[in-house]
Amino acid sequence: MTESPKLTARQQQILDLIQAAVARTGAPPTRAEIAAELGFKSPNAAEEHLQALARKGVIELVSGTSRGIRLKDATLRSIHESRFKQFALSLPGMAQIPLPLVGRVAAGSPILAQEHIDQTYYVESTLFQRRPDYLLKVRGMSMRDAGIMDGDLLAVMATREAKNGQIVVARLGDEVTVKRFRRNKQVVELHAENPDYPTIVVNPGEPFEIEGLAVGLIRNTMLM
Repeated sequence: MTESPKLTARQQQILDLIQAAVARTGAPPTRAEIAAELGFKSPNAAEEHLQALARKGVIELVSGTSRGIRLKDATLRSIHESRFKQFALSLPGMAQIPLPLVGRVAAGSPILAQEHIDQTYYVESTLFQRRPDYLLKVRGMSMRDAGIMDGDLLAVMATREAKNGQIVVARLGDEVTVKRFRRNKQVVELHAENPDYPTIVVNPGEPFEIEGLAVGLIRNTMLM
């Protein structure tokens, strides 16, 4: 078994900050955000510590992007092992909102029932034009062509109303699904964004409710 590299206290602090950002949003912080959080005079000081972490093999630096920091496999595993904890990254001037992450929804029970909550994320409110109430873990590839992939975290605003063309979280009897909503005369159509999946037609009298509207997306590949 490979021994973990020995980090200084400051290096560990920066690594913890990167892990928290990745766990919370799926993306690392910028050098400027690291500098502001840790009280460095300039992003160059953050860059020096990042270079040291890269030499020790816990991160990889990618040129040409302000968020060009990749966690190595062993570091990603440590995030995965902590997935049921709450993560927060306090950046100056950025208001954060707590969003519960909903996993599998038991048949017939409220979507925000406590037993469905896997963990809580703290997310900058500025990420979304409309404030979400919760995150829903996407399962399957039925919305692939809308850019919504299996394992993504869909930010959802709770509502019972939707307009044609909006992406909704809908309940069909005991099943919760994410689809594009259309009301056509007397029926409701729930369209997939993948030709391999059929359109769901809901006739009058069939069990159907809108649970919320999709208002944003967090790619969650780092936690899978």
